[in-house]
Amino acid sequence: MAQTVGSAPAVSKEGVAPDATAGATAATATAPAAGGGDAAAIAAGDALFKGNCAQCHAVNDVVVGPALAGITKRRPMSWIIPWVKNSSKVVASGDEYAVKLFNQYGKQQMPSFQLSDQEVTSIVAWVTSQEGKATGPTDNANGNNIAPGEGSKTPGDDAAAGAGSYVNVLLIVLVVVLIVLVVTLVIIANIMKDVLRGRKDLDGRDVEIIEQRFDYSKIYKSTAVRAIVGVVFVLAVLYESVQGAMGVGLQQGYQPTQPIAFSHKLHAGENQINCAYCHTSVYKSKSANIPSANICMNCHSQVKTESPEIKKIYRAIERKQPIQWVRIHNLPDLAYFNHSQHTQVGGIECQTCHGPIQNMEVVYQYSPLTMGWCINCHRETPLNTKGNAYYDNLVKLHDTKNGAVPFTVSSNGGTECSKCHY
Repeated sequence: MAQTVGSAPAVSKEGVAPDATAGATAATATAPAAGGGDAAAIAAGDALFKGNCAQCHAVNDVVVGPALAGITKRRPMSWIIPWVKNSSKVVASGDEYAVKLFNQYGKQQMPSFQLSDQEVTSIVAWVTSQEGKATGPTDNANGNNIAPGEGSKTPGDDAAAGAGSYVNVLLIVLVVVLIVLVVTLVIIANIMKDVLRGRKDLDGRDVEIIEQRFDYSKIYKSTAVRAIVGVVFVLAVLYESVQGAMGVGLQQGYQPTQPIAFSHKLHAGENQINCAYCHTSVYKSKSANIPSANICMNCHSQVKTESPEIKKIYRAIERKQPIQWVRIHNLPDLAYFNHSQHTQVGGIECQTCHGPIQNMEVVYQYSPLTMGWCINCHRETPLNTKGNAYYDNLVKLHDTKNGAVPFTVSSNGGTECSKCHY
């Protein structure tokens, strides 16, 4: 199993980190019967599988690694658990089945997983419950033959698309009708003028009305018009000047060319690879690390090996040189920012700051990352204090003084200068 995919809410943010069940022993991790296992264990296994295994494994299909259907019939849980935790150790021990499996799949090294015995058992319970079932839409992430986007369709998508097309056609028809009406009126007006010009009973005033032409020079010679244009021009210059001054150092929209053409749309969007699979420290460190080449090789030692872009990764590894990725999101040195405090503690999604990253072919800076932008977020974001006794008295004092006003990050001092500048 390889650690990756998983957009399910229940997926551990740590990806492969142990949870409270880490103390479970092999004695409690019994093999589930086919189709068995309680609902809670199966649900937990579903989330863990998507968060750790789905990039390289499917239940009923071979992807990078073998299909997992029938795994409990091929191997006992006493073998499966140590294999998942550290397959290299099992292979090194000379285990006949492990060595055979290792050689059969191109000597591809499976990552070690810091999962408890109970978590591994939950994954196996879920796999067992899925054996023989038809391929689901999420298997597109596993490399099965499903058209991109097919799995994400909902029953109303086709109806919505049809309604949208109908509205577009209706708007086009209305525009065409309006143009035809305008042209028709102009033609009628010219015909009426020609008819009137042919009449001999018209006096001089009537002829003057028919032949009159609008003098456009009166518009730009008008003092009022010139004054309005002058005021608008001055306001526009002032606005652009202020915007330019406010934008000094602002890199919103910055989209540099990277040394390797990596598509977040393909990896995070179509294949639904969890952000934490590549940026492994995003939930547990101050900084979200740039992925190393060996993370790429977890998949690309087998997938698209002939791609010119993938060969750049091979060259970097052969030369023992890091890939020179160009950093996009930068905060000034005078500002302190901690990723884990926002993602792990605050539960902030990546897209909140980085935008629709799963739709970006080439990543760009989505948010302004200005101080005002950060402060507004702190003022508007409620603080999750449930189950944390540290906040009990603070929340009581806040509610007593402010009534129904939410307890936000700002209420907890999130707008104080020293929080970010010290």
